[in-house]
Amino acid sequence: MITGKDIIKLGYRPGKWFKEAIEVANKNNLKGDELKGYLKNVSPVVFEPFTESKPFYTNILAENETEENNVAIVIKTMTELMKTPTMVNGALMPDACPTGGIGQIPVGGIAVAQNAIHPSMHSADVCCSMMMSGIGKTSPKEVLDIAQKVTHFGGLEKKAEHGLPQVLHDKIKGNRFLNNPKSIALSQQHFGTQGDGNHFLFVGISRNTGETVIVTHHGSRGFGAQLFKKGMNTAEYFRKEISPETLPVNAWIPYETEEGKSYWEALQIVREWTKANHSVIHDTIIKKLDSEITNRLWNEHNFVFKDNDLFYHAKGATPLDKKFLPDAKSDLRIVPLNMSEPILIIKGETNENNLGFAPHGAGRNISRKQHIWENKGKTKEELFKEETANLDVRFFSGHIDISELPSAYKNAHSLRNQMDFFKLGAVEDEIIPYGCIMAGDWQIDAPWRNKKTNK
Repeated sequence: MITGKDIIKLGYRPGKWFKEAIEVANKNNLKGDELKGYLKNVSPVVFEPFTESKPFYTNILAENETEENNVAIVIKTMTELMKTPTMVNGALMPDACPTGGIGQIPVGGIAVAQNAIHPSMHSADVCCSMMMSGIGKTSPKEVLDIAQKVTHFGGLEKKAEHGLPQVLHDKIKGNRFLNNPKSIALSQQHFGTQGDGNHFLFVGISRNTGETVIVTHHGSRGFGAQLFKKGMNTAEYFRKEISPETLPVNAWIPYETEEGKSYWEALQIVREWTKANHSVIHDTIIKKLDSEITNRLWNEHNFVFKDNDLFYHAKGATPLDKKFLPDAKSDLRIVPLNMSEPILIIKGETNENNLGFAPHGAGRNISRKQHIWENKGKTKEELFKEETANLDVRFFSGHIDISELPSAYKNAHSLRNQMDFFKLGAVEDEIIPYGCIMAGDWQIDAPWRNKKTNK
């Protein structure tokens, strides 16, 4: 009688396919060469990580010691990532910074995989994106005042105010990764809201036209995060079967499988949800202003883009190439910097080193915690006053988050210079800042903390 130990002795790794293989082998009394031939045909193809990293482009320069440390870590982690057996190409943008352990895709990283979707390479903030609406020469203060009443940031409790479009609800119900009570609830609860961290609602003035412009920055909230969680679980199942030596963080879902096709469909639904979420916030503000839209742009900068059998995982990179944004009505893209700098409206061409992408923002050289520690000699109020002078900056929670002040980010002028140097997009317009709303340190008043305190 054939057992799992016999199959292991023949050089195979234990896997879920063992059960059926053992049943067939014993039922048909397979032995010797017959058994070896059968196992060779039914065993999963195992993909070993490359011994040497696939080459990638480094569109980033270090201009001081802090940046040298950041760039060294980013290159080290990208080098490890590019040993993943699905990788065919990659690139780093000037705003690159590490997000986790060595081998995990950095912010500002682009990883091109063949016939594979890597959930960790789009992260939990699925389809983090930008939307811009020009609304004529309206008072920026009035826009920001209305926006503060309309939008909602952070994890603070809020009842759903906007009904989810029925077409989206039906698509969610029809997808195996999204049709579950938690995903459906979050898709409704978080519709019309924004996130925390670096997400914002910005109001400024177009350099070219002088009109007032609203810009929002957020992703798919808890709805997308649920998809990410399920995607990672599915990718880990495949990793154990077909590439156990690959780092768990770089596990993938083979696109040609039923799971791969369904996951790709789920990503497109989340993309549609996120775009609609930006739109409902903009449209509600504009309606209350009794104004009209003169111009609108939208683009992701944290997503997976498909080109035939290649999947471009852009973890914080703005797509320039039209093939990545088939629904775009313009070749212009949105790149924010920090709350005190203009938001850039750019366009550019695909070249060998940019792979069809531009930076997604200013990025960081140090972590949030390190930035807070380095400024411990000043109060939050002092730092806020210094860095937001002449700007109308508001924190939705009422608590300042100094890790989102301009000094927490890379030098904006340096980033723009590197964009020019590496041909990563040319600036066509600038949205000069009037002010913005961000979540702030909402966890001070987090619902779970207040409930615990009140017990």
